[in-house]
Amino acid sequence: MENNIFSLSHEQLKKIAETLQKRVEEGLSLDNQEVQCIPTFIKPKTTNVDGQAFVLDLGGTNYRVASVDFKDGTPTIRPENGFKKDLSVMKSAGFTEEQLYEEQANLIKEIKRDKEMPIGYCFSYPAASLTDGDAELLRWTKGVNIPNMAGKPIGKPLLKYLNKVTSPQFSSVKVINDTVASLFAGLTRSDYDAYIGLIVGTGTNMATFIPAENIIKLEQSESVAGLLPVNLESGNFKPPFLTHVDNIVDALSDKMGTQRFEKAVSGMYIGELLKAVFPSDDFEKDFDAQKLTTMMSYPDVYKEEHVQVARWIYERSAKLVAASLAGLAVVLLSHTPSIKRIRLIAEGSLFWSEDRKGLNYKAIVAITLREILDSFNYRSVSVDIDKMDNANLIGSAIAALSE
Repeated sequence: MENNIFSLSHEQLKKIAETLQKRVEEGLSLDNQEVQCIPTFIKPKTTNVDGQAFVLDLGGTNYRVASVDFKDGTPTIRPENGFKKDLSVMKSAGFTEEQLYEEQANLIKEIKRDKEMPIGYCFSYPAASLTDGDAELLRWTKGVNIPNMAGKPIGKPLLKYLNKVTSPQFSSVKVINDTVASLFAGLTRSDYDAYIGLIVGTGTNMATFIPAENIIKLEQSESVAGLLPVNLESGNFKPPFLTHVDNIVDALSDKMGTQRFEKAVSGMYIGELLKAVFPSDDFEKDFDAQKLTTMMSYPDVYKEEHVQVARWIYERSAKLVAASLAGLAVVLLSHTPSIKRIRLIAEGSLFWSEDRKGLNYKAIVAITLREILDSFNYRSVSVDIDKMDNANLIGSAIAALSE
């Protein structure tokens, strides 16, 4: 391919940011919009976090469990990084809700517990937060399609199952999105004006805090006053300037027409974009972001044209993420013009991936984000991109120990 069809000009990136800003405001005003902006009805503790919680982290392919003990606001995780297992079996045809619970319980049983404790459940799929701290599954993504679970609570049925097969029992369950978990983890530093949680791994999404009065679709009451965590479900954003290759990947996906931003950005799909550019060439079946970045880092053992296009796709992914972050920053600043420092907790293997022959993903995001914010005349606004070990586990524990 001679021409880089994945190239985006500065003006195009700025337009993408403006479009995301508009879609977020629509999502804050009305239900069931392109960017859903789902409020989470859990007010996280930011000081005096104390107690012990059990946390579950169900991602796109992996599942982790751990016990998190907070003393004077400092978390200790046992075991150190949690117990982890591959749960890609979730994507198998015929996989059931009961099998999911059984798989989850089997790992939980491997951690010794001697007292009752609450569960913080990091659930990385689109779900609507319920006022009791549970959440209702909206739809499966990332190749998962377990029947008879959409439209139902996620936490309570699992809690009931676990209390039948494990001991001691669990006292309660709070369900949050992985992006909200990263958002909560960012609160371990209180010297920022605003916070964003970002995931760029198997899938992609963002979360932030929005003043309740700016979430127009909510019935305003004292119970929802102040800042509320909002899960954007930004993977469903349809940015302008997608290519015919994006349309091919969308058409070949199991849910055509949805998650267009995710299909242009995330680790599950960027390998599919490369394969769609070279439909006659022989690639591995599961050619994901890890394989794509390996191709970029060790180009001598691959076709030159494959490496070149892989890098174009990788760079576009990072720039699209930067544009979406800029758009969200503009939303925050429109609500609270005094914001100067934003802390971004970024999670996901793609976001923290490295290109041995070029700029790493995080660097491309940071440079592009700075350029876009400057063009919006927000030169005095800084966005600090931080990596936090076990952010999902820490944020989920904060949720479990909060109101």
